Amino acid sequence: MGLRKTWLLPFLAVLSVQPTFAADVEGVRLWRAPDHTRLVLDLDGPAEHKLFTLENPHRVVIDVSGAKLKASVDNLPIQDTPIAGIRYATKDKRDLRLVLDLKQAVTPRSFDLRRHEALPDRLVIDLHDRDKVEEKTIEQVQVRGQRDIVVAIDAGHGGEDPGALGPGGVREKDVVLAISRQLHKELDREPGFSAKLVRTGDYYIPLRNRVKKGRELRADLFVSIHADAFTRKEARGVGVYAVSSRGATSETARYLAQRENESDLIGGVGSLSLNDKDDTLVGVLLDLSMTATMSASLDIGSSVLSSLGSFTHLHKKKVEQANFSVLRNPDVPSILVETGFITNPGEARRLRDPAFQKRMAEKLSEGIVAHFKARPPAGSWLAANGNRIDRKHTISRGDTLSGIAARYNISVTDLKKANGMQTSMIRVGQTLTIPSG
Repeated sequence: MGLRKTWLLPFLAVLSVQPTFAADVEGVRLWRAPDHTRLVLDLDGPAEHKLFTLENPHRVVIDVSGAKLKASVDNLPIQDTPIAGIRYATKDKRDLRLVLDLKQAVTPRSFDLRRHEALPDRLVIDLHDRDKVEEKTIEQVQVRGQRDIVVAIDAGHGGEDPGALGPGGVREKDVVLAISRQLHKELDREPGFSAKLVRTGDYYIPLRNRVKKGRELRADLFVSIHADAFTRKEARGVGVYAVSSRGATSETARYLAQRENESDLIGGVGSLSLNDKDDTLVGVLLDLSMTATMSASLDIGSSVLSSLGSFTHLHKKKVEQANFSVLRNPDVPSILVETGFITNPGEARRLRDPAFQKRMAEKLSEGIVAHFKARPPAGSWLAANGNRIDRKHTISRGDTLSGIAARYNISVTDLKKANGMQTSMIRVGQTLTIPSG
């Protein structure tokens, strides 16, 4: 027996030093946001990890148990991030060690995400900037002592969450960011309005942080821009939604709300709750104070839907209500605009067309501006000066002079006089001046 044990020892020693990898890192992705940098490792299975920091110089070290790096880290877009370089090695002959060399100190956070639908297991590392300058407050954007109407524009999805995917590889996150940027330009051109983008680039923002941003800006309106997806490719048209405390008003609305609310499972909030302990409070606030906010949201949504219906097909001819997480704001009127069905091949082509994106933004702006000109908030520059501003209306297919006059509560005679018109003939693309009523 002793000889057998002696003979086995070298063999067992050889076995004990052979590296065993529990997971492969099959992809490494990086995004830059205004206040943090996100690094995502795509894994072919779950793996434990540890994270710690070092100083002189500043570094973040991530050890992933039993992992092997199969992806490249050489071409990650680190230029505008706190990361100066990324190194890696095998630690203790079995663990992957990643070292992030930093240009300055950061506050790191990390968490695991389990496989979700088509997305693999992931390890997410967020590097939060220190000493960031906060965005301007409402007092800093006042006009001559009377405040602007602030519109927070939320482009859905972003970063590792592409949103819905359409034919030809068109991604919802790209389409809605383009439309949101155009809407920002349109609203900022309007006297008495100040537009703010919630997401300015290709990065992820948790749903509750989007809502929080709208409240921090003291926005008069929070508008979330999306592109629909549905199980039937025939589904088409624009939709406008407000929150519902009693659930969705249609099968489509329920489906969309469920799909959009799953976004936090993709971005990491569904499995992580570090500082957000306000769910109960938010629920109470919603129950107590959503009635007035929902009413205002429905009014604004109706104005936007009417404007959009003048140039494109509507999925439903009324504002629908669904329990979208991003609309759960107790004191900021909020709407969600689905700009078309990205799963419909025809609408997918339109949604990726810059000309259509611009037209969509123009009509969104028209609907928003029309509402606030009819009901300007007290203390706003628009409330004091709105009756002295001539409005503009760009003719879309289906518009009539009498319909335009009725919409703005003026007579056809006054409308023709303001535009030097001898007849009632109008053409698509023509811009009319709408005189004060």
